[in-house]
Amino acid sequence: MAQPLPSNALGPLQALIDEERVTEIMVKGLQSVYVEIGGTMFRTDVTFDSEAELRQLIEGIVSTVGRRIDEESPLCDARLLDGSRVNATLPPVSIDGPTLTIRKFARDRLQAEDLIRFGTATASSFGFLQACVLARANLLVSGGTGTGKTTLLNILSGYIPTAERIVTIEDAAELQLHQDHVVRLESRPIGRDGAGRIAIRDLVINSLRMRPDRIVVGECRGPEALDMLQAMNTGHDGSMTTLHANTPRDGIRRLETLVLLAGLELPVKAIRQQIASAIDVIVQIQRLRDGSRRITDVVEVIGMEEDTITLQELFRFRVTGTDDQGWIQGVLEPTGLRPHILDRLFEMGLQIPNDIKELFPEIRSQAFSH
Repeated sequence: MAQPLPSNALGPLQALIDEERVTEIMVKGLQSVYVEIGGTMFRTDVTFDSEAELRQLIEGIVSTVGRRIDEESPLCDARLLDGSRVNATLPPVSIDGPTLTIRKFARDRLQAEDLIRFGTATASSFGFLQACVLARANLLVSGGTGTGKTTLLNILSGYIPTAERIVTIEDAAELQLHQDHVVRLESRPIGRDGAGRIAIRDLVINSLRMRPDRIVVGECRGPEALDMLQAMNTGHDGSMTTLHANTPRDGIRRLETLVLLAGLELPVKAIRQQIASAIDVIVQIQRLRDGSRRITDVVEVIGMEEDTITLQELFRFRVTGTDDQGWIQGVLEPTGLRPHILDRLFEMGLQIPNDIKELFPEIRSQAFSH
Protein backbone atom coordinates (compact mmCIF):
# COMPACT_ATOMS: atom_id res chain seq x y z
CA MET A 1 0.00 0.00 0.00
CA ALA A 2 1.40 3.40 -1.01
CA GLN A 3 2.11 5.76 1.87
CA PRO A 4 2.68 9.54 1.84
CA LEU A 5 6.30 10.61 1.92
CA PRO A 6 7.47 11.91 5.30
CA SER A 7 8.23 15.64 5.27
CA ASN A 8 11.97 14.99 5.52
CA ALA A 9 12.09 12.05 3.08
CA LEU A 10 13.57 14.07 0.22
CA GLY A 11 16.39 15.58 2.27
CA PRO A 12 18.59 17.90 0.17
CA LEU A 13 16.12 17.69 -2.74
CA GLN A 14 13.17 19.12 -0.80
CA ALA A 15 13.89 22.73 -1.79
CA LEU A 16 13.99 21.70 -5.46
CA ILE A 17 10.70 19.85 -5.10
CA ASP A 18 9.14 22.93 -3.53
CA GLU A 19 10.39 25.26 -6.28
CA GLU A 20 7.45 25.59 -8.70
CA ARG A 21 9.63 26.50 -11.70
CA VAL A 22 11.51 23.18 -11.51
CA THR A 23 9.89 20.54 -13.72
CA GLU A 24 12.50 17.78 -13.46
CA ILE A 25 15.24 16.83 -10.99
CA MET A 26 18.17 14.65 -12.07
CA VAL A 27 20.66 13.23 -9.54
CA LYS A 28 23.85 11.71 -10.92
CA GLY A 29 25.93 10.50 -8.04
CA LEU A 30 26.72 12.51 -4.94
CA GLN A 31 27.96 15.79 -6.41
CA SER A 32 25.86 16.27 -9.55
CA VAL A 33 22.25 17.38 -9.18
CA TYR A 34 20.59 19.02 -12.17
CA VAL A 35 17.18 20.59 -12.67
CA GLU A 36 15.12 21.59 -15.66
CA ILE A 37 13.54 25.04 -15.62
CA GLY A 38 11.68 26.37 -18.63
CA GLY A 39 13.05 23.66 -20.87
CA THR A 40 16.70 24.38 -19.96
CA MET A 41 18.92 22.22 -17.76
CA PHE A 42 20.94 23.76 -14.91
CA ARG A 43 23.42 22.27 -12.47
CA THR A 44 22.59 23.07 -8.84
CA ASP A 45 24.82 23.34 -5.78
CA VAL A 46 22.91 20.52 -4.05
CA THR A 47 25.11 17.59 -2.96
CA PHE A 48 24.93 14.48 -0.80
CA ASP A 49 27.34 13.73 2.03
CA SER A 50 27.61 10.02 1.27
CA GLU A 51 26.36 7.28 -1.00
CA ALA A 52 24.53 5.84 2.00
CA GLU A 53 22.52 9.08 2.33
CA LEU A 54 21.54 9.00 -1.36
CA ARG A 55 20.66 5.31 -1.22
CA GLN A 56 18.54 5.84 1.87
CA LEU A 57 16.66 8.63 0.10
CA ILE A 58 16.06 6.44 -2.98
CA GLU A 59 14.95 3.44 -0.92
CA GLY A 60 12.63 5.65 1.13
CA ILE A 61 10.97 7.02 -1.99
CA VAL A 62 10.38 3.69 -3.71
CA SER A 63 9.22 1.97 -0.51
CA THR A 64 6.35 4.45 -0.13
CA VAL A 65 4.82 3.10 -3.34
CA GLY A 66 5.39 -0.55 -2.55
CA ARG A 67 8.43 -1.00 -4.77
CA ARG A 68 11.93 -2.24 -3.99
CA ILE A 69 15.38 -1.41 -5.21
CA ASP A 70 18.59 -3.23 -4.28
CA GLU A 71 21.56 -4.97 -5.89
CA GLU A 72 19.33 -7.79 -7.13
CA SER A 73 16.78 -5.35 -8.59
CA PRO A 74 18.82 -2.21 -9.30
CA LEU A 75 16.22 -0.50 -11.51
CA CYS A 76 12.95 1.03 -10.39
CA ASP A 77 10.15 3.03 -12.03
CA ALA A 78 7.52 4.43 -9.72
CA ARG A 79 4.80 7.04 -9.44
CA LEU A 80 4.48 9.05 -6.24
CA LEU A 81 1.13 9.81 -4.65
CA ASP A 82 1.23 13.35 -6.04
CA GLY A 83 1.62 11.92 -9.57
CA SER A 84 5.34 12.65 -9.97
CA ARG A 85 7.25 10.03 -11.94
CA VAL A 86 10.42 8.56 -10.42
CA ASN A 87 13.22 6.49 -11.93
CA ALA A 88 16.10 5.21 -9.82
CA THR A 89 19.16 3.08 -10.53
CA LEU A 90 21.85 1.55 -8.32
CA PRO A 91 25.30 0.08 -9.02
CA PRO A 92 26.31 -2.13 -10.72
CA VAL A 93 23.84 -0.92 -13.39
CA SER A 94 24.78 2.77 -12.90
CA ILE A 95 28.57 2.63 -12.86
CA ASP A 96 29.26 6.01 -11.25
CA GLY A 97 26.85 5.63 -8.34
CA PRO A 98 23.11 5.79 -7.67
CA THR A 99 20.93 7.94 -9.94
CA LEU A 100 17.51 9.44 -9.33
CA THR A 101 15.25 11.21 -11.79
CA ILE A 102 12.04 12.89 -10.67
CA ARG A 103 9.66 14.32 -13.24
CA LYS A 104 7.38 16.53 -11.20
CA PHE A 105 3.66 16.25 -11.67
CA ALA A 106 2.00 19.41 -12.96
CA ARG A 107 -0.72 20.20 -10.45
CA ASP A 108 -2.37 22.59 -12.87
CA ARG A 109 -2.97 20.72 -16.11
CA LEU A 110 -1.68 22.63 -19.11
CA GLN A 111 -4.34 23.65 -21.60
CA ALA A 112 -4.11 24.32 -25.32
CA GLU A 113 -4.05 28.04 -24.52
CA ASP A 114 -0.87 27.54 -22.48
CA LEU A 115 0.91 25.75 -25.32
CA ILE A 116 -0.22 28.45 -27.74
CA ARG A 117 1.22 31.08 -25.38
CA PHE A 118 4.49 29.10 -25.11
CA GLY A 119 4.71 28.98 -28.91
CA THR A 120 4.36 25.18 -29.05
CA ALA A 121 1.59 25.44 -31.63
CA THR A 122 -0.98 27.86 -33.04
CA ALA A 123 -4.66 28.29 -32.27
CA SER A 124 -5.55 27.17 -35.78
CA SER A 125 -3.51 23.96 -35.52
CA PHE A 126 -5.18 23.10 -32.21
CA GLY A 127 -8.52 23.84 -33.83
CA PHE A 128 -7.68 21.35 -36.54
CA LEU A 129 -6.56 18.71 -34.01
CA GLN A 130 -9.76 19.22 -32.02
CA ALA A 131 -11.72 18.65 -35.23
CA CYS A 132 -9.72 15.43 -35.77
CA VAL A 133 -10.67 14.19 -32.30
CA LEU A 134 -14.34 14.97 -32.90
CA ALA A 135 -14.09 13.17 -36.26
CA ARG A 136 -12.80 10.11 -34.36
CA ALA A 137 -9.42 10.15 -36.05
CA ASN A 138 -6.84 7.75 -34.64
CA LEU A 139 -3.96 9.96 -33.49
CA LEU A 140 -0.29 9.21 -32.95
CA VAL A 141 1.82 11.75 -31.04
CA SER A 142 5.47 11.26 -31.98
CA GLY A 143 8.52 12.80 -30.32
CA GLY A 144 11.71 12.26 -28.40
CA THR A 145 12.25 12.06 -24.64
CA GLY A 146 11.10 15.16 -22.76
CA THR A 147 9.42 16.79 -25.74
CA GLY A 148 6.00 17.02 -24.09
CA LYS A 149 4.23 14.07 -25.71
CA THR A 150 2.19 13.24 -22.61
CA THR A 151 1.17 16.88 -22.12
CA LEU A 152 -0.01 17.06 -25.72
CA LEU A 153 -1.80 13.71 -25.47
CA ASN A 154 -3.56 14.99 -22.35
CA ILE A 155 -4.81 18.07 -24.18
CA LEU A 156 -5.99 16.07 -27.20
CA SER A 157 -7.73 13.54 -24.93
CA GLY A 158 -9.55 16.43 -23.31
CA TYR A 159 -11.37 17.05 -26.61
CA ILE A 160 -13.12 13.66 -26.39
CA PRO A 161 -16.86 14.22 -25.79
CA THR A 162 -17.94 13.67 -22.20
CA ALA A 163 -20.58 11.10 -23.17
CA GLU A 164 -17.96 8.61 -24.32
CA ARG A 165 -16.32 5.85 -22.25
CA ILE A 166 -12.53 6.26 -22.25
CA VAL A 167 -10.00 3.69 -21.07
CA THR A 168 -6.51 5.06 -20.39
CA ILE A 169 -3.52 2.73 -20.16
CA GLU A 170 -0.15 3.89 -18.81
CA ASP A 171 3.05 2.68 -17.20
CA ALA A 172 2.72 5.51 -14.69
CA ALA A 173 -0.64 7.27 -14.59
CA GLU A 174 -0.05 10.87 -15.69
CA LEU A 175 -3.06 11.71 -17.82
CA GLN A 176 -5.55 14.01 -16.13
CA LEU A 177 -8.83 13.64 -17.99
CA HIS A 178 -11.88 15.39 -16.60
CA GLN A 179 -14.59 13.54 -18.50
CA ASP A 180 -17.11 11.64 -16.37
CA HIS A 181 -16.52 8.16 -17.76
CA VAL A 182 -12.78 7.48 -17.60
CA VAL A 183 -11.32 4.11 -16.57
CA ARG A 184 -7.63 4.40 -15.63
CA LEU A 185 -5.40 1.34 -15.92
CA GLU A 186 -1.74 1.20 -14.87
CA SER A 187 0.83 -1.51 -15.54
CA ARG A 188 2.57 -3.33 -12.70
CA PRO A 189 6.21 -4.43 -12.56
CA ILE A 190 7.41 -7.86 -11.57
CA GLY A 191 7.06 -8.61 -7.84
CA ARG A 192 9.59 -9.78 -5.29
CA ASP A 193 8.72 -13.39 -6.06
CA GLY A 194 9.40 -12.93 -9.77
CA ALA A 195 5.70 -12.96 -10.65
CA GLY A 196 2.77 -10.56 -10.81
CA ARG A 197 3.89 -8.44 -13.75
CA ILE A 198 1.06 -6.84 -15.73
CA ALA A 199 2.33 -5.41 -18.99
CA ILE A 200 0.84 -2.65 -21.12
CA ARG A 201 -0.05 -5.30 -23.68
CA ASP A 202 -2.11 -7.19 -21.09
CA LEU A 203 -4.03 -4.02 -20.32
CA VAL A 204 -4.66 -3.17 -23.98
CA ILE A 205 -6.04 -6.66 -24.60
CA ASN A 206 -8.17 -6.46 -21.45
CA SER A 207 -9.48 -3.00 -22.36
CA LEU A 208 -11.17 -4.44 -25.45
CA ARG A 209 -13.48 -6.35 -23.10
CA MET A 210 -14.42 -3.19 -21.22
CA ARG A 211 -16.66 -1.68 -23.90
CA PRO A 212 -14.49 1.40 -24.49
CA ASP A 213 -15.48 4.09 -26.98
CA ARG A 214 -11.85 5.21 -27.08
CA ILE A 215 -8.57 3.76 -25.86
CA VAL A 216 -5.73 6.10 -24.88
CA VAL A 217 -2.34 4.43 -24.40
CA GLY A 218 0.23 6.67 -22.73
CA GLU A 219 3.06 5.26 -24.81
CA CYS A 220 3.50 2.36 -27.24
CA ARG A 221 6.97 0.90 -26.82
CA GLY A 222 6.52 -2.86 -27.16
CA PRO A 223 4.36 -5.59 -28.71
CA GLU A 224 1.22 -3.82 -27.48
CA ALA A 225 1.57 -1.75 -30.67
CA LEU A 226 0.00 -4.65 -32.61
CA ASP A 227 -2.97 -4.85 -30.24
CA MET A 228 -3.40 -1.08 -30.38
CA LEU A 229 -3.45 -1.11 -34.18
CA GLN A 230 -5.94 -3.97 -34.21
CA ALA A 231 -8.18 -2.10 -31.77
CA MET A 232 -8.06 0.99 -34.01
CA ASN A 233 -8.99 -1.20 -36.97
CA THR A 234 -11.89 -2.96 -35.25
CA GLY A 235 -14.29 -0.28 -34.13
CA HIS A 236 -12.31 1.79 -31.63
CA ASP A 237 -11.92 4.87 -33.83
CA GLY A 238 -10.68 7.99 -32.12
CA SER A 239 -8.03 6.21 -30.05
CA MET A 240 -4.65 7.77 -29.31
CA THR A 241 -1.14 6.93 -28.23
CA THR A 242 2.41 8.32 -28.19
CA LEU A 243 5.62 6.95 -29.62
CA HIS A 244 9.33 7.72 -29.38
CA ALA A 245 10.44 8.90 -32.84
CA ASN A 246 12.14 11.96 -34.33
CA THR A 247 10.02 12.34 -37.49
CA PRO A 248 6.61 11.09 -38.64
CA ARG A 249 8.28 8.72 -41.09
CA ASP A 250 10.52 7.41 -38.29
CA GLY A 251 7.35 6.90 -36.25
CA ILE A 252 5.95 4.65 -38.96
CA ARG A 253 9.18 2.64 -39.03
CA ARG A 254 9.20 2.33 -35.25
CA LEU A 255 5.62 1.07 -35.25
CA GLU A 256 6.66 -1.61 -37.73
CA THR A 257 9.48 -2.67 -35.41
CA LEU A 258 7.23 -2.76 -32.35
CA VAL A 259 4.63 -4.88 -34.14
CA LEU A 260 7.35 -7.39 -35.03
CA LEU A 261 8.06 -7.75 -31.29
CA ALA A 262 4.66 -9.42 -30.94
CA GLY A 263 6.30 -12.49 -32.50
CA LEU A 264 3.65 -13.27 -35.12
CA GLU A 265 6.13 -13.07 -38.02
CA LEU A 266 3.79 -10.98 -40.13
CA PRO A 267 5.02 -9.88 -43.57
CA VAL A 268 6.21 -6.28 -43.57
CA LYS A 269 3.61 -5.34 -46.18
CA ALA A 270 0.84 -6.72 -43.96
CA ILE A 271 2.14 -4.66 -41.02
CA ARG A 272 2.22 -1.53 -43.15
CA GLN A 273 -1.33 -2.16 -44.30
CA GLN A 274 -2.40 -2.44 -40.66
CA ILE A 275 -0.67 0.87 -39.86
CA ALA A 276 -2.05 2.65 -42.93
CA SER A 277 -5.62 1.61 -42.13
CA ALA A 278 -5.32 2.30 -38.39
CA ILE A 279 -3.47 5.62 -38.01
CA ASP A 280 -5.09 8.75 -39.43
CA VAL A 281 -2.94 11.63 -38.17
CA ILE A 282 0.60 11.87 -36.77
CA VAL A 283 1.56 14.91 -34.66
CA GLN A 284 5.31 15.43 -34.36
CA ILE A 285 6.59 17.38 -31.37
CA GLN A 286 10.25 18.28 -30.88
CA ARG A 287 12.46 19.97 -28.37
CA LEU A 288 14.55 22.53 -30.26
CA ARG A 289 18.14 23.46 -29.46
CA ASP A 290 16.99 26.46 -27.38
CA GLY A 291 14.97 24.11 -25.15
CA SER A 292 11.58 25.14 -26.50
CA ARG A 293 9.03 22.49 -27.38
CA ARG A 294 7.29 22.86 -30.72
CA ILE A 295 4.88 20.90 -32.85
CA THR A 296 6.95 20.69 -36.04
CA ASP A 297 4.71 18.56 -38.27
CA VAL A 298 1.14 17.40 -38.54
CA VAL A 299 0.77 14.74 -41.22
CA GLU A 300 -2.10 12.62 -42.46
CA VAL A 301 -1.74 8.96 -43.33
CA ILE A 302 -3.34 8.60 -46.77
CA GLY A 303 -2.91 4.90 -47.46
CA MET A 304 -0.58 2.55 -49.30
CA GLU A 305 1.19 3.05 -52.61
CA GLU A 306 2.64 -0.33 -53.55
CA ASP A 307 4.72 -1.21 -50.44
CA THR A 308 5.00 2.33 -49.05
CA ILE A 309 2.74 4.14 -46.59
CA THR A 310 1.88 7.52 -48.08
CA LEU A 311 1.82 10.61 -45.88
CA GLN A 312 0.43 14.08 -46.55
CA GLU A 313 1.90 17.03 -44.66
CA LEU A 314 -0.81 19.35 -43.36
CA PHE A 315 1.15 21.68 -41.04
CA ARG A 316 4.88 22.40 -41.06
CA PHE A 317 7.00 24.43 -38.64
CA ARG A 318 9.01 27.11 -40.47
CA VAL A 319 11.94 28.75 -38.67
CA THR A 320 12.04 32.50 -39.26
CA GLY A 321 15.14 33.33 -37.18
CA THR A 322 16.26 33.89 -33.60
CA ASP A 323 15.69 36.78 -31.22
CA ASP A 324 18.29 38.68 -29.17
CA GLN A 325 18.20 36.06 -26.41
CA GLY A 326 18.82 33.20 -28.84
CA TRP A 327 15.24 31.88 -28.80
CA ILE A 328 14.18 30.28 -32.06
CA GLN A 329 11.40 32.13 -33.83
CA GLY A 330 9.04 30.39 -36.23
CA VAL A 331 5.49 29.55 -37.14
CA LEU A 332 3.50 26.35 -37.56
CA GLU A 333 1.69 26.98 -40.81
CA PRO A 334 -0.70 24.97 -42.98
CA THR A 335 0.68 23.56 -46.21
CA GLY A 336 -2.60 24.25 -48.03
CA LEU A 337 -3.36 20.60 -48.72
CA ARG A 338 -6.91 19.50 -47.93
CA PRO A 339 -7.14 16.96 -45.09
CA HIS A 340 -9.19 13.90 -46.00
CA ILE A 341 -10.08 13.37 -42.33
CA LEU A 342 -12.33 16.43 -42.30
CA ASP A 343 -14.74 14.73 -44.68
CA ARG A 344 -15.66 12.56 -41.69
CA LEU A 345 -17.08 15.58 -39.87
CA PHE A 346 -19.55 16.08 -42.69
CA GLU A 347 -20.36 12.37 -42.89
CA MET A 348 -20.96 12.27 -39.12
CA GLY A 349 -23.28 15.25 -39.29
CA LEU A 350 -20.93 17.45 -37.27
CA GLN A 351 -20.43 21.10 -38.05
CA ILE A 352 -17.04 22.13 -39.38
CA PRO A 353 -15.67 25.10 -37.39
CA ASN A 354 -15.32 28.35 -39.31
CA ASP A 355 -11.58 28.66 -38.64
CA ILE A 356 -11.05 25.21 -40.19
CA LYS A 357 -12.99 26.29 -43.28
CA GLU A 358 -10.71 29.30 -43.58
CA LEU A 359 -7.59 27.13 -43.24
CA PHE A 360 -8.72 24.60 -45.81
CA PRO A 361 -11.03 26.37 -48.30
CA GLU A 362 -11.16 23.33 -50.58
CA ILE A 363 -13.29 21.32 -48.14
CA ARG A 364 -16.30 20.26 -50.18
CA SER A 365 -19.09 22.78 -50.27
CA GLN A 366 -21.67 20.38 -48.82
CA ALA A 367 -19.80 20.55 -45.52
CA PHE A 368 -20.04 24.33 -45.53
CA SER A 369 -23.80 24.29 -45.79
CA HIS A 370 -24.40 21.44 -43.35
